[in-house]
Amino acid sequence: MNSIKYIGMDLHSATISTAVVNEAGKLNMEATIATEAAAVLDFIAGVQGTLHVTFEEGIHAAWLYELLLPHVAEVVVCDPRQLPRHRGENKNDKIDAQQLAQWLRLGVLKPVYHRPTGLRTLRELVRSYRCARRPRRPCSPRAENTRRRRFCSAFRPWGRCAWRF
Repeated sequence: MNSIKYIGMDLHSATISTAVVNEAGKLNMEATIATEAAAVLDFIAGVQGTLHVTFEEGIHAAWLYELLLPHVAEVVVCDPRQLPRHRGENKNDKIDAQQLAQWLRLGVLKPVYHRPTGLRTLRELVRSYRCARRPRRPCSPRAENTRRRRFCSAFRPWGRCAWRF
């Protein structure tokens, strides 16, 4: 029997609070796991059935989206400002994870767009290439001579620098 499970995740820099809800809306499991790829994948592998995962947009959202996409049926990243919250409602990590899972089950969440994963690596490579190729800021001759003297004296404290810059 292949049942559908809805997983809500509340992300933080050190830990992730998770809640697993079945098709009927019953809470099956709660856990707090480390924000590490191995821990997240171990948790996902331990849950049986067709998995639908949701979490709020934040610092780690792009990383977690790319990590989970090949392992689950659906990943929904939602905008935390557009969630149906009520005034005076209790709020903590476990409750947030449960609510996210329930809202995903009910179809209330609106997904936030995430770029295809292949472009992110290319963008990082282009950015690092541009930073490496960026010309150094020109400095005055006096500052350049001071830099050269300090560099040479660090390696040849007993005499003049034989290197020509």
